[in-house]
Amino acid sequence: MLIVVSYDVANDRRRTRLAHALLDFGVRVQYSVFECLLEPDQLDRLRHRVLREIDEAEDSLRIYRFCQDCGSKIEILGTGKGTEDLDVYVL
Repeated sequence: MLIVVSYDVANDRRRTRLAHALLDFGVRVQYSVFECLLEPDQLDRLRHRVLREIDEAEDSLRIYRFCQDCGSKIEILGTGKGTEDLDVYVL
């Protein structure tokens, strides 16, 4: 499923750590927005990981879930391209 994660993190160090953690799950599409193509168990891991990086008293993080059909209706205006499901090969 397509997951969009947006955040507003007050502290530079926490914000950097969070962005690095999110890169393990998806693609940065704007400064504080990531798109991720995840299975349910991966979403659980993402949730667990981001909770270690933010301060829930100061920071805000939102996770939006989109169905497969909704993901195909995303409009991109200006620069950028859609997040693609990359084939993974294990050698």
